[in-house]
Amino acid sequence: MKRRTRNKIILWTLAAAAVAVLVGGTVALVLTAGTWKAKMKKSHEKICNKGWECSGSKYCCNDTITDFFQPYQFENLFSKRNTPIAKAVGFWDYQSFILAAALFEPLGFCTTGGKQMQMMELCAFLGHVGAKTSCGYGVATGGPLAWGLCYSHEMSPKQDYCDKGNTQYPCVDGVEYYGRGALPVYWNYNYGAVGDGIQQDLLHHPEYLEQNATLAFQAAMWRWMTPMKKKQPSAHDVFVGNWKPTKNDTLSKRFPGFGATMNVLYGDQICGKGFPDDMNVIISHYQYYLDLMGVGREHSGDNVDCSEQIAFNPSAKTDDQQQQQSG
Repeated sequence: MKRRTRNKIILWTLAAAAVAVLVGGTVALVLTAGTWKAKMKKSHEKICNKGWECSGSKYCCNDTITDFFQPYQFENLFSKRNTPIAKAVGFWDYQSFILAAALFEPLGFCTTGGKQMQMMELCAFLGHVGAKTSCGYGVATGGPLAWGLCYSHEMSPKQDYCDKGNTQYPCVDGVEYYGRGALPVYWNYNYGAVGDGIQQDLLHHPEYLEQNATLAFQAAMWRWMTPMKKKQPSAHDVFVGNWKPTKNDTLSKRFPGFGATMNVLYGDQICGKGFPDDMNVIISHYQYYLDLMGVGREHSGDNVDCSEQIAFNPSAKTDDQQQQQSG
C-alpha cells in the first residue's frame, strides 16, 4: 500500500473517531440534560397541604375523601351494620374510617386522578370490605348487600392460624391469628407484616384489629396500598392505572381494573376459576356502592372480573381463608 493512501486511511479513521466522540458526548449531554430536566420537574412538582387529612403531597391537591364522602353516605353504604342481629354493633363508624384514611391519602388512596376515579376507588376498596365483613343473605332485610361491616372478626375460628415454620414472624404462645379487621387478616406472618406496615405490634396483639376500628381500617388500607412482593403492583396500582401490564401479564390475562384487585388480594383463591360466588359477591358490593354514591355501575371500569386471570402469586395452600404470604 502506498504511503499516501495509508495516511489517508489513518486520517479518515481519526476523523471518524473524533466524530464518534463528539456525537457520543452530545448524546451524553442530551441524556444528562434530560435527566436534569426530569429531576427539576419532580422538584418543582406542586405540593399541597389541607390540614390534618392530607398534607405534603401532590395528591393533596385533589379533592380529599371528606370532600365527596360524608357521614350520611357511610350510613347508606352500611345501613344494617348496627341492627341488633349484627355482630359488631357500635364498632365501625365514619370517623374511624376517615382517621385511618388520613394516613394514606397523601400516598394516593382515593386521591388519585379526577373526582370520578377517586369515588370509584373508594367504592372498590369498600366493595372488598363490605363483602368480607357481611352477614347478609338472600332474604335479609334491605337485601344482602346492605349488611357490610356486620363483623369485626371471625366468629367460629376453625384453627389458630399459626404457621410454626415461619421464622420471620414466629407465633406467640397463646395467641390466635384468626380473621380480624375490615379486610380480615389471617395467619401469624400476615399479622406480622401488616403490623410492621402500620407500626403496631399485631404479632403479639392481633386483638387490636377487633378492638380499635381505626386500626382495623388502617390495616385494610395498608393491604390495599402495598404490593405483596417486589416488582408487583398493589390493589391501588392496578385499579387507578399506575400499573402497566408486562407481556407476561397480558399472556396471563391480567389487565388493569377491579378484577385485578381481587387477583392482588386473593390470588387463585378466587381468580382463574370462572365466576364463583365469592368473586360475584365482591363485584356486587362494588357496583352496589357505585350506585349508592351516584357514580353508577355503568362506570365500573374495564376488566371487572378475574375469571380467567392467572394469579400473580399462585398458591398450593387450599384453605380458602389463608392469605398470600408476604414476600
